[in-house]
Amino acid sequence: MNEDILINITPQETRVALVLQGAVQELHIERTLTRGLAGNVYLGKVVRVLPGMQSAFIDIGLERAAFLHVADIWEARSHEGNGAASSPPTPIEKLLFDGQVLTVQVIKDPIGTKGARLSTQISIAGRMLVYLPQDQHIGISQKIEKEADREHLRTRLSNLLPKEEKGGYIVRTQAEEASDADLAADVDYLRKTWAAIQQGARTRPPTSLLYQDLNLAQRVLRDFVHDETATIQVDSRENFNMLVEFAQIYTPSVLSRLTHYTGERPLFDLYGVEEEILRALGRRVDLKSGGYLIVDQTEAMTTIDVNTGGYVGGRNFADTIFKTNLEAAHAIARQLRLRNLGGIIILDFIDMENNEHRNAVLAELKKTLARDRTKVSVSGFSALGLVEMTRKRTRESLAHILCEPCPACSGKGQVKTSRTICYEILRELLREAKQFNPREFRIVASQEVIDLFLEEESQHLAMLGDFIGKRISLQVEKGYHQEQYDVILM
Repeated sequence: MNEDILINITPQETRVALVLQGAVQELHIERTLTRGLAGNVYLGKVVRVLPGMQSAFIDIGLERAAFLHVADIWEARSHEGNGAASSPPTPIEKLLFDGQVLTVQVIKDPIGTKGARLSTQISIAGRMLVYLPQDQHIGISQKIEKEADREHLRTRLSNLLPKEEKGGYIVRTQAEEASDADLAADVDYLRKTWAAIQQGARTRPPTSLLYQDLNLAQRVLRDFVHDETATIQVDSRENFNMLVEFAQIYTPSVLSRLTHYTGERPLFDLYGVEEEILRALGRRVDLKSGGYLIVDQTEAMTTIDVNTGGYVGGRNFADTIFKTNLEAAHAIARQLRLRNLGGIIILDFIDMENNEHRNAVLAELKKTLARDRTKVSVSGFSALGLVEMTRKRTRESLAHILCEPCPACSGKGQVKTSRTICYEILRELLREAKQFNPREFRIVASQEVIDLFLEEESQHLAMLGDFIGKRISLQVEKGYHQEQYDVILM
C-alpha cells in the first residue's frame, strides 16, 4: 500500500501528514517558537572561569551566557578515569581560561533568567544510533533486556563500522528490528554530520552554531520514509530546495520521491487534512457503519468506548456487535497514531459472548497496530471485558499541542448550570450579610445568570433581600463566563 507524506511549511510552524489510501494516519506539528536549543552544537568562547563554583560562563551567541560545570567537561572526566578511583577531578581553572574557544553542546535549554547548560561531550542522535565521537565503546539501550540480543546487536554494528572509526555508539531501541543496511546508513549519516561539525569548528568564528538538531521536515526524510512511501510533497519552494540539498548529502534514496506542490488549493485542504485535525480534537469518532467511538484523554490514561450507534446491518445482534467491533479495531489503531495517544490505554469494545468473535477482534487490533512506528503492547480481554494496552509516549499528544484547558470548565468538560450559580450567589449573599453591614449588595455575573435572577429566580432574590434588609442590585459583566461571579459590598 502506497503512502504519501505531505509537508506544509510556514514561518511559524511545520506540519506533516502521513496519508494512506486517502486517509490521514499520522500528524506531526513543530512550532518555531517552541523549538528548543537542546542538542545544538556551538563554537563557544569562555567569558569567565569561576574556580569557586568550578564552573564557567560560555558565550555561544545567545542573549545570556551559557553555563558549563566541570562535571560536564569530557576531558576532565576522561582524565579522572585514567587515574586512581579516589583522585579528585581536575580543577576547572586548569582546564579552561578566559577567551578560550571550544566546541560545546546544549544539554538543557535556558529557563527564566538562567542561561543554557552545556557539555563538551558531543552526542549526535540518528534514527537507530547515537554517535559519541569522543568515546570508543558500543553501548546498548537498557530497554533491550535480553543479553543475547544485546550482544548480537553489538557484534552486528562492530562488523559494519569502518576500520578507521574511533568514535563510540549507543544502539537505540529502534535498532532491534533494523537491517544491516539501515544501521550502515545511520553510521554514514552520523559520520558525515560529525565531519561537518569539525569543519565548522576549524573555519567559523566563535559563537557560531555548528549543528542544529534536525527540524521536523528533515526528520521526515531521515525517519519516516520507507519502501511503501510513494511521494513526499512540500508546499514551500524554498524549503523544498533545502530538503533536496539535505537529501543529496544524507538520504539520497528519497530524492526521486521529493516533489514541490504548486497547486492553487492549499495542500492540506486538497487531502482533507484540516478537517481531519478538527475531528481528531473531538471526543466522538464516527464509524462508516453508523457506530462510533468516544475518546477520553485523562492524566492517568486514555479510554476509548465503542458503541453500535445506528448500525443494525448484521443478521442478528451478535453479528452486528462483531462487525462494529472489527471496524472499531481499525479506527482505534488509526486514532492512536493520529492523536499520538500514549501511556495506558483502555479499550471498551461492545460485549461479545462468542469467544471466537473476541479472538478475531483482538487479532484484528494487533494486526492494525503492527503498522505503528511507536512501540505498542496489547493484553487480552480482562475479566471485565476490557482490552488493556500501552503505547510509548514519544511526544506531546495532538490535543496538548493545539489546545489548552477551557477557562470556563478548567478541563472538566462541563460547567455548572446557571441555576446552580444563582443558588451559590444567594448563599454567598447570606454569608456576607452576617459578617458585614454594607448599604447595598451588587451581584456581578454573566448574562445567563442575571437573566435567571430577573425572571425565574426573582422571587427568591426578593425574599432574601427582605430577610437581610439590604438592597440587592444586578450587573451584567460580558467578559464573565457562566461560573464566574462577584458579590460587591457597596
